[in-house]
Amino acid sequence: MERNDDNMLITHFNLLGVIVAYVMLAISLWLSTDVPLSTKGYWAIGILMLTVSLVNFVKYRFDAKLSTDRIARLEEAKNERLLEEYVTDKD
Repeated sequence: MERNDDNMLITHFNLLGVIVAYVMLAISLWLSTDVPLSTKGYWAIGILMLTVSLVNFVKYRFDAKLSTDRIARLEEAKNERLLEEYVTDKD
């Protein structure tokens, strides 16, 4: 349970950082540029698409890592079972 609580704390802290960064970026775009609102909207769409791409990239990398770990655990369990059968058959 403790590990899950630590993960939730880290996740919430990162989420807070992302929200703060988006708010600061929005304020910066709104106040500091002298471009039409449509251009600002275009920039905002680009930022959101970049964020979605980053989230998907991280998700797919994480899924690939989990898949590799799962296969390694299955292979290890199979090898352990084979060794156990070999040792018990000799007796």
